[in-house]
Amino acid sequence: MDPIKIKAEDRAEKGTGAVRRLRRAGKIPGSVMLMNKGGVRLVTFDAHEFMLGLRGHSSKQLLVTLDINGGEMSALMREMQNDVVAGTPIHVDFSEVSLSEKVRVTVPMYLTGEAVGVKLGGGVLEQVLRTVEVECLPTDIVEKVNVDVTNLGLDQTLFVRDLQLGDKLTVVTRGELAVAVVKAPEGADAAQAGAAAAQPEVVKKGKEDAKADAKADAKK
Repeated sequence: MDPIKIKAEDRAEKGTGAVRRLRRAGKIPGSVMLMNKGGVRLVTFDAHEFMLGLRGHSSKQLLVTLDINGGEMSALMREMQNDVVAGTPIHVDFSEVSLSEKVRVTVPMYLTGEAVGVKLGGGVLEQVLRTVEVECLPTDIVEKVNVDVTNLGLDQTLFVRDLQLGDKLTVVTRGELAVAVVKAPEGADAAQAGAAAAQPEVVKKGKEDAKADAKADAKK
């Protein structure tokens, strides 16, 4: 993922009243967790420029280059709070990172392809897990993971351990967790159970009819 460059400025103001004034002035308050020095650096962004910089990106964990008062640093966007009505950013948290040290991020998963258990078996595909935690270098962070379920048959489950994410991403999420499953169509189990239960009755009835016919022939 190519880093996104975003301009920011240091801010001294903090507290509810201060951040409200910043937002009214078209600014977005934020913070950067510093890696070496420790502590938190308070910053502010121009709301319009910030949203332009993120245009076309859906992930909330992005590698960015922060230009703070002319000095640049690599940082990972960890959390973005949005206005519940307008949906626009109102606060953003970053962590300073080294491009040579691995980080852990949570990546959304999207299912692709038509499972054979759905196409031929009439099953229903259910996604059980929607995100996966991975470890990688900041420059190898992906915004999403596409999971191919084409070969998933009826009553089969795809687990985290089955994911093929390449050499750059190391999966941290437990391997025994289910990602997706193809379930038999609703009512299919009941129908099969009913058919299995009815079969002995048919055989039994056939034997009784045969005995009755034999008795009738003997009387004749």
